[in-house]
Amino acid sequence: MATPIGNAGDISLRALRVLSAADAIACEDTRVTAKLLAIHGIARPLLRYDEHTADRAGPALLERIAAGERIALVSDAGTPLVSDPGERLVRACIDAGLPLTAVPGASAPLTALSLSGLPAGRFLFAGYLAARTSARRRELVELAEVEATLVLLESPQRLAATLADMAELLGPREAAVARELTKLFEEVRRGPLPALAAHYAAAGPPRGEVTLVVAPPVPPPPVTDSEAERLLRTALADLSPRDAAASVARATGLPRRQLYARAVALREEARPPQEDDADQ
Repeated sequence: MATPIGNAGDISLRALRVLSAADAIACEDTRVTAKLLAIHGIARPLLRYDEHTADRAGPALLERIAAGERIALVSDAGTPLVSDPGERLVRACIDAGLPLTAVPGASAPLTALSLSGLPAGRFLFAGYLAARTSARRRELVELAEVEATLVLLESPQRLAATLADMAELLGPREAAVARELTKLFEEVRRGPLPALAAHYAAAGPPRGEVTLVVAPPVPPPPVTDSEAERLLRTALADLSPRDAAASVARATGLPRRQLYARAVALREEARPPQEDDADQ
């Protein structure tokens, strides 16, 4: 059986029992896991399993599991398979019909969400944004439409640039920057995106691992029919009825189909009278 386990300081009693009973322990860095095991007096064979060794080590681990051995997979930090190479081994076990279970460890995304004070009933974990500015900004434009709290990971070196892009593309939403979660130097800084962007632009890259939590979009205030029509008339000066309706829908939250029908009617009203009509 394969058992993914988080390698965290606040490790659970269940995880310790699983590690003690394992025939072998696969891990990203044997030195990191060896320290954890030494603290708890556990001595088991360690096998390296990471992005560089997965193709070679994976099939050998599957053979051992199929033969009835108990293999524990330990991530370097936090819950396995969240931005972690162990995902491939779990998928391989499922495809091979082999039994597996999970022993969750500390999770930076969930801990950050809990500490942020932002709505947690509906959230999206988006992992790491693209490193290149243009690709990152395209991703943020897509995420801007998601009606849920956003949870992301980011490198300290890109944090200030990412926050600046967020402030521009997502607006002054409330957010939290959490670093070194569940560790000795845990820190959470909260505030509107523009304020956080200014702080880290001046302070420079923080140390440690960073998790970002951003509030969902704020619903626009109700728009009256007359205001919606005014916006449509303005948009129709430069856009087609379809594009004008889409633009006003994004700005107001009103149904696009309803706006499109009104935009078509306004365009027809604005057409000059036909010659036949003029002769009558």
